[in-house]
Amino acid sequence: MKNDKELRLTSSELMNLWTQYLNDSAASQVLRYYLKHVEDEEVKNVLTKALKSTTSHVEFIEKLYKKEGIAKPIGFSENDIVMGAPRLFSDTFYIYYLLHLSTLGMAAGGVVISTSSRTDIVEFFRKVTQDAEDLHCLIKEVTKAKGIHNRPPYIPYPKEAVMVEDQDYLGSMFGKQRPINTIELTHIFTNIQTNTIGKTLMIGFSQVCHSDKLRSYILRGKDIANKQVAIFRKLLETNDIPVPSPWDSAVTESTVAPFSDKLMLFHITAMSAAGIGNYGAAMAASPRKDIGLKYARLLMEISLYAEDGANLMIENGWLEQPPQVPDRNELASKSKGYE
Repeated sequence: MKNDKELRLTSSELMNLWTQYLNDSAASQVLRYYLKHVEDEEVKNVLTKALKSTTSHVEFIEKLYKKEGIAKPIGFSENDIVMGAPRLFSDTFYIYYLLHLSTLGMAAGGVVISTSSRTDIVEFFRKVTQDAEDLHCLIKEVTKAKGIHNRPPYIPYPKEAVMVEDQDYLGSMFGKQRPINTIELTHIFTNIQTNTIGKTLMIGFSQVCHSDKLRSYILRGKDIANKQVAIFRKLLETNDIPVPSPWDSAVTESTVAPFSDKLMLFHITAMSAAGIGNYGAAMAASPRKDIGLKYARLLMEISLYAEDGANLMIENGWLEQPPQVPDRNELASKSKGYE
């Protein structure tokens, strides 16, 4: 039997590696800029650990591509950052930004491992997932020590197990509803957090991007995030649950771009894609009909926004195409048969 590492990469493995390369090449450049301006030593240690991980991931994939004879994605490089640009975000935002990235990395880990077959690729993605988990746990310890850890809301402990007795539990589209359960509460809290991080990022990017068209797109995204956070906040307030504190003050007054417009737009489209995934999961897990309907509407809005972002990337020549299967019809039309 052939050595497992001698087998060709599958389509799923190609996709997983391509996606990881783009994400880590982008994150590496952002982290390098953050490290240039960070002041807090504990935050600096977290940033350094994250940069070491993303750099090692990129190096592994580049080495693998060379060995397999695969064209390396364009991704992002030092040409996409301006190290001399003034600070745009605070140390507090740096830590929340990394918390979000590590959460996404952990969530993606199970999928990429389950769709990879070759031993070396599985082991690589196990390491990528472990890196995300280690970073996430470190960030939690740092934020708790600094008193800036945003804990999910507390509720009273259940006194007994209770079965659902009728369909009123599922609620209705309008009118009085039962209190939200912990599954719904967890998704609402998480979506407030991720929208707040995205909004803060867009506030900063809107101040420094070069293109007026991109600025208009970013400001539209900020308005969408504001509106959607307000919807989630109302759900919590209706149930007398504390709302997580925002951190809009994490953006400085700088108007000098530290990143290329391409890198900024990539970040926004990536966060939009993550938001679509979060809303889909939340909608599937929320039994209350009115909450499911809210997610359906928000999902449509953010999907249209993401599509406009993709169109903007295509318009500027920034949307890199993932590996895809050959167009057999096109090949057939070019066939010359025997000559």
